[in-house]
This record gives sequence, structure tokens and C-alpha cells, in this order.
Amino acid sequence: MLELLAPAGSMDALRAAVQSGANAVYLGSGPFNARQNAKNFSLDELPDAVRYCHVRGVQVHLTLNTLVTDRELEQAAQTITAAVRAGVDAFIVQDLGLVSLLRQMAPEVPLHASTQMSIHSLDGVLRAAAMGMSRVVLARELSREEIAYICRNSPIEIEVFVHGALCMCYSGQCYFSAAVGARSGNRGQCAQPCRLPYGYGRFEDKYPLSLKDNCLIASMEELARMGVASVKIEGRMKRPEYVAVATRLYREAIDGQPVSAEDMRDLRDIFSRQGFTQGYYEGRIGPDMFGTRQKERENHALLQKARFSYENAEAALVPVRFYAVINPRQNAMLAVEDELGNLCKTEGPVPEAAVSKPLTQQALAERLAKTGGTPYRCVETKSVVAPGLTLSAAAINAMRRELLSHLTALRGRQPERELNSFSVVKPYFGFTRPPRWTVGVLRREQLTPRLLALKPVRLYAPLSMFKKSSDWISQIPAQTELAVVLPRVILDGEVESVLEALDAVHALGVRLTLCGNLGHISLARSRGFAVCGDFGLNLFNSRAMNMARGLGLESATASFELTIPRIRDLSKPLPTELLVYGRLPLMLTENCLIKNRTGRCACDAGPMKLVDRRGEEFRVLPDQDSCRSVIYNGKKLYLLDKLPELRNLGLWALRVQFTTENPMEVDSVASSMRAAAPFDPGACTRGLYYRGVE
Repeated sequence: MLELLAPAGSMDALRAAVQSGANAVYLGSGPFNARQNAKNFSLDELPDAVRYCHVRGVQVHLTLNTLVTDRELEQAAQTITAAVRAGVDAFIVQDLGLVSLLRQMAPEVPLHASTQMSIHSLDGVLRAAAMGMSRVVLARELSREEIAYICRNSPIEIEVFVHGALCMCYSGQCYFSAAVGARSGNRGQCAQPCRLPYGYGRFEDKYPLSLKDNCLIASMEELARMGVASVKIEGRMKRPEYVAVATRLYREAIDGQPVSAEDMRDLRDIFSRQGFTQGYYEGRIGPDMFGTRQKERENHALLQKARFSYENAEAALVPVRFYAVINPRQNAMLAVEDELGNLCKTEGPVPEAAVSKPLTQQALAERLAKTGGTPYRCVETKSVVAPGLTLSAAAINAMRRELLSHLTALRGRQPERELNSFSVVKPYFGFTRPPRWTVGVLRREQLTPRLLALKPVRLYAPLSMFKKSSDWISQIPAQTELAVVLPRVILDGEVESVLEALDAVHALGVRLTLCGNLGHISLARSRGFAVCGDFGLNLFNSRAMNMARGLGLESATASFELTIPRIRDLSKPLPTELLVYGRLPLMLTENCLIKNRTGRCACDAGPMKLVDRRGEEFRVLPDQDSCRSVIYNGKKLYLLDKLPELRNLGLWALRVQFTTENPMEVDSVASSMRAAAPFDPGACTRGLYYRGVE
């Protein structure tokens, strides 16, 4: 049976989800969840929220799905402690450092890999399982065939988003909000720049980044057959009425009720962006998937009905069985048992001899079944009732109320689970010598003689560049280690071709890969490559760095959302590099922006520009040779004039990354690597290293 997982951004929304048929809710408490602008729950409110759910047979999954700094880890530990004591049933996690902390502090509580981990393949699921995860929330971009393949082969549970907002970017790989407004989506503060208008080449009042909401309500039976464990409704920022309507309709669909035109109208009325899309799930990716939120007349009748469902009603969600013994000269005995095996017993008065109408088994069952106003419904009564006796309705009612009150207390108890204290990881301070240079390129013409004359310690080149030709490899200095950069997304259907390409690269003598996704580590190693960690792993704190070391990485790239002081204080148990020049990648999209614009594949025409309402430009390039797009910042990151400061951070290397640069521009940057040019605020940015992110 599919678990229906509903959002709870407030106590009203939680009640709406539970009363409408959710099997589980997910909610945030404290500052470490990806919906900081939802009302959320305080640590003091959390026990009552969990108790409310557990009494009604509903699980609570706590979102700890943001990146956490070293200084915040102790506060995160306080949230973990409070959550374990409150009885939460699972933690949803993005940060590898929090994975490490949760395994240490709360080893008995299940961990779910958030969609923010960007897991989109079976190899990613297997990696998550090896790290101790019991469930993976898959990337929302996957098709039904890709989900089914993963489910058939996964050793752990699979969760799928089925309704609600779709991010344009792969979750966990979006840095757009951080770059343009210092509000990081990876820190729960996304300002949703994807919902704003943009133009191609010049500003237009168009919305090329705003996807319609996902809606897979007609596919519940199919997802269940695949082996999906849980289906998730998005919406912790939405009002309780939305939660009530969406949860009710998905509950009915899971239970086998056909989806009607009225159901779809209710879903659209409660929230939509010009309708819904099933584009990713059905493999129909393109411009039809896009839409914006329109001002519409509210359906007041629907809202009123939704509010009534959680404000004035108590759904009988929990099946119980009553047992009774009514014998002469003995106290009446009554017991109740729930589906978990909780058993409560009580005694009432001694029954009296009946004068006119003796108590029967049927009459007793009817009286016990009157559980209205409670979360319980009587599914069976087993009783022994001696003939000729009577017991007042008031006495039976009192015993029933007492039993159900005791049962509620039992069901709301906080479970005893192992809880360990917070501990600080051993620090590694990195290198004391000045950092080396590493260089990344996208095209072979960027390998100019002046750049190669710098003899960088490592050169990163995309797999697509190796596939086009290999004669350029002979130009690489002997002192420079060559590494192949894997795409950040490799779907299961693409693995075979990637492996073939890696075999060809291996035959050329290359032994190193740069990976920005957990799922690609095993893939690279299976072909004899060592693995370096790229920015896509979002290594944000010292525990995450230790996890990277435990994964056997050769080196790591610190997150470019960190500030310089945080990078300095970051433990560096393996060689650590930092991006100091280049266009920062802001989005990685499954939808090809170039094809959406032109209606055809035109990636060879050169970089396209998105232009926002302030005239800021964002370059768009294909992700290697796929039909995915990468949106890059218009201004280039530039820290080449900050080398004296960067030398004291314990870094192994500083990376210069070329994207759109022509050979002349590459040579100019190469000259700046020797003697830094002045910072140009019109063309360049310091990124987030000095202003930080919320």
C-alpha cells in the first residue's frame, strides 16, 4: 500500500493532512529545513504535533534538509535531541554532515535522503543505502520508466513527489537565488527567481523558467505496482485548505476511487499554475510544461468545506476492537485493542438483574461503537453477556471513554530510543604552503599555450571533450594531472554510453574523474578511476568533509556558498580546492532552454542569454553533450586579486574555470594568474565568499 505523505507547514495544516487521510506528514522545526518561510513548528510545539499524529496512526518525518555551517552543528544537534525525544519517525536530510551527525546521535531513527541530494539513478540510491539511508526521495525529473527501474533494483524504500510545485533546476543544484539575492535554496531561503519574467537576448515579459505544478493523481495504481513506497504532496508554504483538498483527493485515488473531472477542478481551484503537467513522468519534456500563477476567483465553497474538514471534525482513523464480559455478581469487564496491539482494560459496576429489557451482545456492541468525536472506530466487538442482566448506558459510556482515553495516552507515548550527545569532529587544518592552481575548461580551444605554460597541478576537461577528439591530450604538460569531468546528471538509461566513453578515456591513460553527484562515485570506480569531489556535492561543513573522506575521494571542492572565514575554519581532511574564477553555474535543468526557445536543438550556435527585468544577463550552455541546460551567472567570479588572503585558508588548490571564454580571454586570465588584474565590478563578482547567504 502506498504511503501518502502530506505537507504540514503549520498546526492547522498538520490537522488538515491527518484528518484528510495522510499516512504520514513532513514538517520543519527550527532553522534547518528547506521551507524557512513556512510557519513551521517550534521545538516546544513538536511533542504535541507528534503526539497528535501518533494517536491517529500517522507518522511524522522531520525535515533537516538544508546545508549547515560548522557553527550551526551544535544547534542542529539540539534540534535532533528534541526531535528524538518527541518521537519523530524519520529525518529527511540533504547535508552529508547532518547524515554523519544523525548516525552518531540517533542511530535508531530512519534517515531519508532528501530530493535536495539530487539522487536520480540506481547508483545514487545504492550509495545512499550504503550511507545508512532507509529511503530516497527521487529527483522530480524522472520518467515512469526510470522510476520503475530504480524500484525493481533498490534495496531501500523509494519516495516520489506526485503533486505540487516543480523547481526548474534539479533540487540541490540551484544556486540562482543565492547568487542574485544571497538567499540560498540550499539553506531554505529560496526567493524563487525562476518564477520571474525573462527574455532571450533582451528582456521580455515571458516565463521560461516557471514550470506548471506536477500532478500524478491518475498514476497512483501504476506507482503502487512499480513498488514505490511513498507518494509525496508538495506544499509546506501553502495554506491548510490546500493541504486538506490535495490530501483528500490523493487519498481517494490511492484507495481506488476514479479521478473525476470535479476532482481535477478542485485541485486546480485550490492551487495551480495555468493547470498541471505530467511532462517529466511521461517523458514529454518541452514548452508545454510551463505556466505561471494567475489571479483567479476563489472557490469559497471549496475553501469552506476544506476548513470544516479539519476544524470541526474528527475522522475515525484508528480501527479498534472491544472485548467485554458481563456476568452476574462480577464487575463488568471491558477492554479495547488497537491495530498495534495496545490493550487497555477497565472494570465497571456489577450488572443488575433486568426488570424488563436485558442487555444483549448486539445492544452492547451498538453502545461501544459510539466513538464519535474520537479518532477511533469500532471494527469488531467480542463479548460474553450472561442472560437476564442489565448495565446502564451511562456506565457503558463511562467505561468506553475511560478505555479510549487510556488508549490515546498509550498511542501518544514517546518511544525510548538511543540518543547520544553531540561531539565535535577532529579538525584537519589543511596545507600550510600556498595553494596550487587547477584549471577547468569546456572546449579544446581554451587550452592555449599561455595557459598550459602555467603548468597547473590538475586540468579538468569534460567527458564530451574527450569524446570529440583526444589529440589535444599530447599538449598537456607532464606535471599536470588530467581529470575527466562527469556530467552532474547521468540517468540510468545513459550509464552504458558513459561507461563506454570512460573506457575510452581510461585507455588514453587518464585515471582521475571529477564527480558532482553521489551516484557517480561507484560508476567511475567501476572503470578504474579515482574520484575527486566537485561543488555539486555541496560540502558545507567539517563533518561533510569527513564524510567525503570516508567515501574515498581524492580531493574535495568546498561549496561556493561558504564565506572566506568559514572556508578558513573548515576542517580539511583531504586536499581541498576552491573556485576563484569563472561563471558560477546557477541552474542545471532537464528542460533544454535552447530547444524550448527555438523548437530545435541549436546548442552549437553558441551560448544563449537570458535577460531579467533589470537587464542582468545569464548565459545558457548545454550540459556537456546532453540536451540539458546549465544557466551561468552573467558576471564572472573573480578572486585572482585576493591571492595573499587565499594563501592562509589551508587550501590545496585554487580552481580557475573557463566556460564561454575565447582563447584571447583565456590568455588574459592566465596573465592574471601570474599578476592579478584589478577587480572590475562591472564584469565581475566576488560571488558569495564575502557577503554570505541566508
